[in-house]
Amino acid sequence: MDPRNQFSGNPETQKPQEEEEQHLPILPIASISLALSTILPTHFLNPPKISTLFNKPNKVKIPTQVSSLSNLSLSASSLPPTKSNFKSTISANPLQNTLTLNPLRPSEPSNAAGLRRASIVWFRNDLRVHDNECLNAAHNESMSVLAVYCFDPRDYGKSSSGFDKTGPYRASFLIESVADLRKNLQARGSDLVVRIGKPETVLVELAKAVGAEAVYAHREVSHDEVKGEDKIDAVMKDEGLEVKYFWGSTLYHVDDLPFKLEQMPTNYGGFREKVQGLEVRKTIEALDQLKGLPARGDVEPGEIPSLVDLGLNPSATMGQNGKPAANASLVGGENEALQRLRKFAAECQAQPSKENKDGTTDSIYGANFSCKISPWLAMGCLSPRSMFDELKKSTSRTISAASGKKDGGSGTGLNWLMYELLWRDFFRFITKKYSAAKQNSATPVTASVGAAA
Repeated sequence: MDPRNQFSGNPETQKPQEEEEQHLPILPIASISLALSTILPTHFLNPPKISTLFNKPNKVKIPTQVSSLSNLSLSASSLPPTKSNFKSTISANPLQNTLTLNPLRPSEPSNAAGLRRASIVWFRNDLRVHDNECLNAAHNESMSVLAVYCFDPRDYGKSSSGFDKTGPYRASFLIESVADLRKNLQARGSDLVVRIGKPETVLVELAKAVGAEAVYAHREVSHDEVKGEDKIDAVMKDEGLEVKYFWGSTLYHVDDLPFKLEQMPTNYGGFREKVQGLEVRKTIEALDQLKGLPARGDVEPGEIPSLVDLGLNPSATMGQNGKPAANASLVGGENEALQRLRKFAAECQAQPSKENKDGTTDSIYGANFSCKISPWLAMGCLSPRSMFDELKKSTSRTISAASGKKDGGSGTGLNWLMYELLWRDFFRFITKKYSAAKQNSATPVTASVGAAA
């Protein structure tokens, strides 16, 4: 017989033995037993007679008992796996053993009913904690979160044309970005699990190990990335796990576009006209404290690979004098990206706007006439919306993401930068349009992009 039924019983069939027991709150007792019986042994919640719990009714305070229980948190070994029968690891007499408080588990059972026990955040080209909807959603909807980054072997080695799929400079920048993300997560009470392997294999193994119920990730746009998402969807469906995707790589959100993606104009002019006046969504603040790692599974964070581990030659990034080459001077990571953004905004604000004879103004960029933030945008160390917000905060000049001027929006250095972000949006949306997994491979992608140029 179900111990929950033995304990809660039916209030209409139980006969009170004392008159005062008729006024006791029976329903709250039943709700407590239902919540605890799923994780505690049967003998702990199944006393011989329910009336013996209340032999002194005037001294019983159910709310006090509930609040004391809310401070208990069980280790993951006592929680049931997702697809297996429950086997208790608690001692035969739990009252004689102190239940340890696990700091990796939330101690708020009142909110746990609507939360997933564990979730995985799959980091891709979104190596940041600021303006990361995927990370924030997993935190808000889960009791524990496992952040994961996979170095996919298919992204390295030689292409069919004989070139490196990922060169040493880009790989070095990526390694630094992943290391910086791990530091930012650790500073907020979490960590980053790093693996070399195919995501559709690594994520399933980790999900089984920690008992994860969902995977959170940002969508990407290229053909190979979309195919990878399809593989993740298939394997997770077989395991009964949910995959939740988010969008965070463009200035404008894909759901806010005034047209369906398949109906997107194939030239930049048509695209800019359609999105003119469209509002940019607000950025999402980074959380000061993240949920801890799942206690179950005892997953090791893993080492961040080196260039050699990825099959690349480290000497390729060195100059003839044995020092890092000029291209290797860019340091990857979110912290570096935010510093460069603030520096660029300050330079733009300090530079006076020079008006030409024809009424136009010169574009002001900063160091070497370039903001040099593109590599961090590509890795997702910085979001386009964060750039937009930071520039608005740092200057009093008018910022327009889609200027209506004939020169294409070159009113100021800041306007010009927003104009280029809009170009970036166009290419990402047009790539997404033609790289969906079910899209006909005969579609003339290059012709559309060529028309846009």
